[in-house]
Amino acid sequence: MTVNGASQAVEEAAPAAGDAVGRVLGTQAASPLSFWVGLEPGKVVQLDDVVVTRRDVPGYGPVLVAGVVTTVEARHEGAAYDSDVFLIADGALPAAVVEVAEVRVTRVEPEVFVPPLPGAKVHLAGSDDREQALYFDVMDRRIPIGMGRDGRPMYANFDFLDGTRGAHVSISGVSGVATKTSFATFLLYSIFNSGVLDAESANTKALIFSVKGEDLLFLDHDNLRLDEGARAIYARLGLPARPFGSVHVFAPPRPGDANGVPHVSARTQGVSSFYWTLVEFCEEELLRFVFADADDERAGYSLLVGQVAARLKAWAEPVGDGGAVMVQGTAARTFADLVELLSDQLQDEGTRQQWTGAQTPLGTVNAFLRRLRSAVRPLSPIVRGDLPFYRNHTVSTSDAQVSIVDLHNLPERAQRFVVGVVLRGEFHRKESSGTARPLLFVVLDELNKYAPREGDSPIKEILLDVAERGRSLGVILIGAQQTASEVERRIVSNSAVRVAGRLDPAEAARSEYGWLPPAVRERATIAKPGTMFVAQPEIPVPLAVAFPFPAWATRPAEAAAPAAEKASGDPFQGLPGVEEDIPPF
Repeated sequence: MTVNGASQAVEEAAPAAGDAVGRVLGTQAASPLSFWVGLEPGKVVQLDDVVVTRRDVPGYGPVLVAGVVTTVEARHEGAAYDSDVFLIADGALPAAVVEVAEVRVTRVEPEVFVPPLPGAKVHLAGSDDREQALYFDVMDRRIPIGMGRDGRPMYANFDFLDGTRGAHVSISGVSGVATKTSFATFLLYSIFNSGVLDAESANTKALIFSVKGEDLLFLDHDNLRLDEGARAIYARLGLPARPFGSVHVFAPPRPGDANGVPHVSARTQGVSSFYWTLVEFCEEELLRFVFADADDERAGYSLLVGQVAARLKAWAEPVGDGGAVMVQGTAARTFADLVELLSDQLQDEGTRQQWTGAQTPLGTVNAFLRRLRSAVRPLSPIVRGDLPFYRNHTVSTSDAQVSIVDLHNLPERAQRFVVGVVLRGEFHRKESSGTARPLLFVVLDELNKYAPREGDSPIKEILLDVAERGRSLGVILIGAQQTASEVERRIVSNSAVRVAGRLDPAEAARSEYGWLPPAVRERATIAKPGTMFVAQPEIPVPLAVAFPFPAWATRPAEAAAPAAEKASGDPFQGLPGVEEDIPPF
């Protein structure tokens, strides 16, 4: 049985829990924060092992000092020169092989901060000591986040996820290797199925923006590759090995399709198309999300965007039932028509000031129009005046526990528009509800694209609002990015839980990863897919976890038909599609 490459053979080779593995070194200074252990002959510890030692302190009694192994070294004791290794190997020079390990202290119980004494015995943590060392014993509501290298479950405190004491998750790592999206979906699955939500589970929602093919469209399908070994891991984590139970997929209409058929190829059921009519575009002042790049906010026409949007809201009138509008006596039935209408109005000296509200240089107007015209092609499929206005066409989280917004068929400009408008709508809905419960989890990949460190944009404003006020409103952001150094600092700093997978060496050296100890930073540059380093406020060191193989399909070829489709004899299952690299097991 394996967990993301951590083999059972390695687990069995480690000393049994509770075994004495060595003694506190006297040649290295021990402190209440860290100490070194000399390993006894034949004993082995590895990185991430949890060890404990005890000291009797006058007036306090026994004090437990627990920590995590962060460094393991082996050397010849008695060798003076590098070439001595050959003499020692031949038996010509006496020397002893010595192994030592550095331990970073995670907990002192009771809190009497004294160093462990040299020569004190050090043990691998048994079940109770491990619970204390990693603060699992004080987590009243905990969710499993994967398996540790000792083959036992690791947990996160849900109080730091649901807004009770903190909120939001930041996941960083190299694209295609760090399995950021896979971990985000497992985290959601654990939240929904671990029991921490109790009666709120049915009403708690998740909104996932999918930008990488159709891989996330099958979360409610069994994974055909799930074997008994993986099922056993779910059992050890206290989770059922099954797909998500309630999923609704939203996809844009096919370009040029007059019926609004969703633009997906592999999935045929539980998919709805989403778009905005021209009436909604004008009434809700969505023009500002057409200019959603940070560069747009720095441009001179940013003020003009708000003025034109306000005029559209005031002057646009519905025409018929197809979502078309009439503005200043001119009808617009497509997004291209609306852009052409604005172009004519703003280039005419007689009508320009009515739209701008003041004298606006022609150069600024032309820059605005050039940017607006470039949006016609990407936005025409989702801003429509030719589809029935009364048809249900909005992205909603009320229909299912997990709502997936498929963006992979849209150009980047349109993706920004969709993310901004949908997030604004859901955030305003939560504001108007007046209560933080039930929770809404938002999973957004490529966060550095939507909330870059430099510049401002409408999407960045919303994401900052979510990061800073979402905790009180019950909106929890699970953001993923390749480079945390390029994401707005306030968003990252407001994330109570931080996760790193495989990191680029140059990125790992940035200050944004100061929460990773130096040794862990180095390890993150060679981490295998599926290995994540999770930091949470209660635990002084990041936990190395390996999350289990997904029980839900992560690509079309893995998807078994859901029970409802099997009962109806639906033939559409297991169709080929875009594949994503998933950690091997």
